[in-house]
Amino acid sequence: MTADRTLVEKTGTGHLGTAGIAHRLAEAVAPFVGGELPVRLRAWDGSEAGSPDGPLVVLNSIDAVRRLLWHPGELGAAQAYVTGELDVPEVDGWNLDKALTYAFAVAKERGLSGVRPSPKAVLSAVRAALDLKAISRPPAAPASQANIKGRLHSALRDRRAISHHYDLSNEFYSLILEPHMAYSSGYHSSPDQPLQEAQEAKLDLVLTKLGVTEGSTLLDVGCGWGSMSLRAAEKFGARVVGVTIAAEQKKFIDARIAERGLADRVEIRLQDYREVPERDHFDAVSSIEMGEHVGQKNYPTYASVLHRSVKPGGRVLIQQMSRTGKWPGGGPFIESFIAPDMYMRPVGETVAFLEKAGLEVRDVHGLREHYVLTVAGWLENFYAHRDRLIELTDEETYRVWELYLVGGSMAFRDGRMGVDQILMVRPDGPHDLPLIRTF
Repeated sequence: MTADRTLVEKTGTGHLGTAGIAHRLAEAVAPFVGGELPVRLRAWDGSEAGSPDGPLVVLNSIDAVRRLLWHPGELGAAQAYVTGELDVPEVDGWNLDKALTYAFAVAKERGLSGVRPSPKAVLSAVRAALDLKAISRPPAAPASQANIKGRLHSALRDRRAISHHYDLSNEFYSLILEPHMAYSSGYHSSPDQPLQEAQEAKLDLVLTKLGVTEGSTLLDVGCGWGSMSLRAAEKFGARVVGVTIAAEQKKFIDARIAERGLADRVEIRLQDYREVPERDHFDAVSSIEMGEHVGQKNYPTYASVLHRSVKPGGRVLIQQMSRTGKWPGGGPFIESFIAPDMYMRPVGETVAFLEKAGLEVRDVHGLREHYVLTVAGWLENFYAHRDRLIELTDEETYRVWELYLVGGSMAFRDGRMGVDQILMVRPDGPHDLPLIRTF
């Protein structure tokens, strides 16, 4: 008998020695989940309750319950999962993806988003928590949870937020991404297309939409690990300025520039987008999945930088994720562990911002299904390099990323998030956008 169990021998419905902790928990949460527990729950005392046909959910510690009491729903469950206090083992054909998909389906079928438990149900849950000795100070936040300070979307806070996510190490990302290190949705001709080919197709599609040719000047805002900047220089013959605020990314791209002899064609700056000094200068501007990080208040500034940096008549293309609902940052887990201060909105609202900045929107190209295929490729690499990824970080960070990748794939698959390429021209000059477009 564990130390925790000796503290909870007596419950309001009998002895834990007969029913066990899992049964007590299942009874307490029944009003909150619309009836029988849809999963097979195993508690830290070895007892089980719930549906024998559902995915196995293991509570390894009472701290999992405490986290859910302090942060009901997604954040508490995520904290417990990344710390290993809660686990979803791969048994009986279930895995994390299938288990989460099943949970979303059950919640939708039972209409749980609008459920308001009765005072009696709440009182019963409180009694169960007291019986289990789960009422306590909140457990410390996981070490992997972001703690970003400073004024929202100030230059300093933005650098800290980006560093939290992007400066794990270049090797970490190289094991998940493909050789171009493109950390954005690819452009897939089929589900079987290799990830590298899909990313090359995306890069070429963007550069073709922008009309980049030999000698063109391109500004790459939020250049990541340089996939767009290097492709534009090597294949299209462009002269490129890329800007990033992630020091590890600049270090990585500078090394590739030196290896490939591109110093006369590509310049990478460690520079905030607001600090780009050029005006009316570049033939084209690209910004791939960067706009999500600038925030709602600063988006007009971001859009104005895109407008002022390109020559009159020049083209601008952004690729950006979209989202509807009450969680513009992607939800409590994403906002707490992955991308602090991230902000997404419906694509129509983004188009309105861009138009207000003076850009003429010409095409909006939805790529939502493509992101599902891209993340599938990342997950394949992620699982294949599990041991090395844990060596580079730790088990907790690995579990954060597993939850992030699996959950992100589901969000695009189920339509809770989208991603679009928005092609624009600066209208105060003649442009050469073809009347009939084949891209």
